[in-house]
Amino acid sequence: MHAAVLHEVGGTPRFQEFPDPVARDGEIVVKVRAVAVENVDRAIVAGTHYTAARYLATLPMIPCFDGIGELPDGRLVGFGNLRPPYGALAELAVVPADGYAPIPDGFDPATATVLGSAITGMAMQTAGGLAPGETVLIQGATGVAGRLAVQVARLLGAGRIVATGRDDAQLAAVAELGADTVISTAVSDDELVAAYRDARGDGYDVVLDYLWGRPTEILLRALTPDSFGFHKPTRMVQAGESAGPALGLRAEALRTSGVELCGAARGLRDRIGEAYAQVLAWARSGELRFALERVALGDIEAAWRRTDLQGRRLVVVP
Repeated sequence: MHAAVLHEVGGTPRFQEFPDPVARDGEIVVKVRAVAVENVDRAIVAGTHYTAARYLATLPMIPCFDGIGELPDGRLVGFGNLRPPYGALAELAVVPADGYAPIPDGFDPATATVLGSAITGMAMQTAGGLAPGETVLIQGATGVAGRLAVQVARLLGAGRIVATGRDDAQLAAVAELGADTVISTAVSDDELVAAYRDARGDGYDVVLDYLWGRPTEILLRALTPDSFGFHKPTRMVQAGESAGPALGLRAEALRTSGVELCGAARGLRDRIGEAYAQVLAWARSGELRFALERVALGDIEAAWRRTDLQGRRLVVVP
């Protein structure tokens, strides 16, 4: 089969032939129809993601660990949990027998690749406990996942949505998607502290954080009170690290601020079916809007290097 093949950590996948996957007991081979290249996939290839050791243990390997495929009987499914060195950027993928979920008839495979990012936005509710009318801050709202999260927040009934990003033009686009207030993080630390405080109103109920690093460190500084008291809780859901994998967390930022930290996966195990069905319904009805950049598998080397997507999801079609 043809595949996008990575030969070294931090390299660029190349289009070439690779041995066909052979199913073991409890596995099935699917025909790949579409694969989204996400930030996590790039981080794994770069060797910087915490799961990279597992996927890069054997080189050469095929990147990306989920996608949309076709079963031998023709049914369209979303699949994941692939066995290295076989990833999704190939004509065929080997999938656990319980590692796929049906996609409705007539649903475009490339469009279906975005559902996973939308489910991450559902972490505002599944992990953060978002209730209708509450205020949401979305850190890193100008990327694909962030733009979806803004829309998910509105569809979940958020009362007010604050969104951050570095590019003013992209922030304007996010405002058109439903953000009530936008904050540029491309300012000095003191200006950013002031912006967070000015936009919080009576407090951020839920923060969905795709950034981490400097912006979140400054946000925690902005949320740190200057007096004793019992402050309104802020449920901060950690979902990404596009601004950096670490931050300096002062004890005072948690002691009386009301900030509660958790990961995006909290609560998802028991509600994944519900979350999936909801985002699928929104996508089918057109309530979730997103832009795709479709490229052929044979063009993966040039596509992998692209930096001009600006909120469009790169989707590879074998």
